[in-house]
Amino acid sequence: MTTAASSSSTPSLSQDQLKALVGRAALDYVVPGQVVGVGTGSTVNHFIDALATMKDRIPGAVSSSVASTARLKALGIPVLEAEAVESLAVYIDGADEIDGRGFMVKGGGAALTREKIVAALAARFVCIADASKKVQLLGAFPLPVEIIPMAAQRLVRQFAALGGTASLRLKDGAPLVTDNGQHILDVRGLQIAEPLAFEDRVSQWPGVVTVGVFAHQKADVCLLGTPGGVETLTY
Repeated sequence: MTTAASSSSTPSLSQDQLKALVGRAALDYVVPGQVVGVGTGSTVNHFIDALATMKDRIPGAVSSSVASTARLKALGIPVLEAEAVESLAVYIDGADEIDGRGFMVKGGGAALTREKIVAALAARFVCIADASKKVQLLGAFPLPVEIIPMAAQRLVRQFAALGGTASLRLKDGAPLVTDNGQHILDVRGLQIAEPLAFEDRVSQWPGVVTVGVFAHQKADVCLLGTPGGVETLTY
């Protein structure tokens, strides 16, 4: 892993301001003339806003969620379906956690399945995050797992066997329904020391649509918003 920091100092910035900082910095990774992959979440919203300043230099974007699609379209950025493109030069998205190898936990915004699909199309994954997302070991953030509803209770038991406590994510008192029409388990109490092996194992469990460990689709670059500026981590 290599690290580089920007020269600008950004004292006393709020978390939201740090997110805006890395959102703007991600524009340097957008390839003019090529479609860009766009993720989901509060940090990505800042990137989408910044992307609007160069919308005339790209054909459009492939989006990972209904929410991001709406924001892109509202700013006049064309949105292409994932199946309409063969590959992407870059995918830009946030993370709930990222470790020193570029492995991530994602899915706090409930878009993990589509995020993983779009990430798999891209030659390069650029993660944008504030410094609070950098961790030594994945698992402190509750691990999102998109599931087929009928498998929920059996999957709760399987995670318990690994030492995790899984609970169904709710919205307004009812199970949250993803853009794909499925539910999400949030799993607490895990320590994910081997993300690749963990992703492979849980992905094989019947009823799991997508596990929120991004190890096969890990970050190649992370733009980390810190009080000292944007820190660039490469893996």
